[in-house]
Amino acid sequence: MNINEIITASLKESQSTLEKIYNNDQFISSIEKASECLIDTYKSNGKILLAGNGGSAADCQHICAELVGRLNFDRKPLSAIALTTNSSNLTCISNDYGYDHVFVRQMEALALSHDSLIVYTTSGTSKNILSLIEQARKKLKYIISLTGHNTQQLQKYSDVVISVDSKKTTRIQEIHAIVGHILCECVEEKLFENSK
Repeated sequence: MNINEIITASLKESQSTLEKIYNNDQFISSIEKASECLIDTYKSNGKILLAGNGGSAADCQHICAELVGRLNFDRKPLSAIALTTNSSNLTCISNDYGYDHVFVRQMEALALSHDSLIVYTTSGTSKNILSLIEQARKKLKYIISLTGHNTQQLQKYSDVVISVDSKKTTRIQEIHAIVGHILCECVEEKLFENSK
């Protein structure tokens, strides 16, 4: 394929993935339920923790910034922590306890019972994410998992699983970015609807 063909094929694949979720009532319902969980967390004076690896770590930081900063209009900041950002924490915990514990240890230090967790794993099988949600289940209010087509292990411990029906990481991450913005938009609109 030449470059033009690569671009066209990629855009068509993105469009196809988006059309599949747009016409999927279960997918839309899962976003609605996740939004309600986040809104309830903030109404209970909780905070949101976020965790993911690689590109999903960037998604965590992005959504955290939208919550703490702003999305569509000025309003009070919302409490959120991306467990992917402190390089000293990440390297210390990985070195001393192993990478599978890199998020669990932080969650145990920072989480309170009225807090909630958003995790990203495109494969649905990331060991450190599965370990995190298993331990977080005993401690946190809600767990929301964003993933691809593989949901089996996440279903055990999550209140909501938002699953993109794709096996391709790039397409899954594109939809996760859209979902993250929608979640933030729902939270912002419902909590601060009179602030505009």
